[in-house]
Amino acid sequence: MDILETDAYDRRQRRATSVFLFLSLLPFFLSTSAYFYLWIPESNPSAFAAAVKSIPVISLAALVLCYQGGRSLWGVAGGLLFSAGGDICLIWHEMFLYGLTLFAVAHLLYAAAFLSHRYSPAPCSCTSVFLSIPLWLLGAGVYFYMYPYLQKQEDADIITLAVAGYTLLIVTMATLAVRTHRPSTFLGSLIFIVSDLSLALQVFKVIDQAPAGRAVVMTTYYLAQLLIAVGDVSANGDQGGGLGKRKRM
Repeated sequence: MDILETDAYDRRQRRATSVFLFLSLLPFFLSTSAYFYLWIPESNPSAFAAAVKSIPVISLAALVLCYQGGRSLWGVAGGLLFSAGGDICLIWHEMFLYGLTLFAVAHLLYAAAFLSHRYSPAPCSCTSVFLSIPLWLLGAGVYFYMYPYLQKQEDADIITLAVAGYTLLIVTMATLAVRTHRPSTFLGSLIFIVSDLSLALQVFKVIDQAPAGRAVVMTTYYLAQLLIAVGDVSANGDQGGGLGKRKRM
């Protein structure tokens, strides 16, 4: 092939991959729509409510598994599955700490994925440092601001320590996402922080729970997970995987 033919072939491959990815995301969009349409009250926890809430993220895990295979269980797919487990736990308020633990494991798996060769993390640069410093300042500032409210909770000592550990993990995950220099991955991690911050401010009664508070938390949460999943699929595509690789074989 000459240069023009190669360029046209690459464009067709990118279009085909984009269409395939969009179709693969339909279960996520449909299940997310179902969640917001049903909008089961938090006062009525049930197995059905847990399923409706977790299915969108499970569908993203299935998508990543299709592209990456079983190895992704130690990366983004595994993180999505642990997130789905966290979603289920958070349906019941008494299982909050279990949910927090599962989400902490999810962030560890995301962080491990962002360090892998597929993401080709760039060496620490001035830009990475410039973007990372506000994340750490935000994490520390929010934690110390919430500290008096954490001390008012039942099992305050455990809650305070758990939230400190979780804050450390999610900020570390976002810092590593910055180093990947992938917009969808970084935006996903940043929006995840926004979602968790919105949830924490309401759960620990730092602010009054607004009527739209839950909608803000869940909209940002699903968007964050979508961006992280798509970023992982794109990282696979950059390595010659996905649909494009299957068509060339």
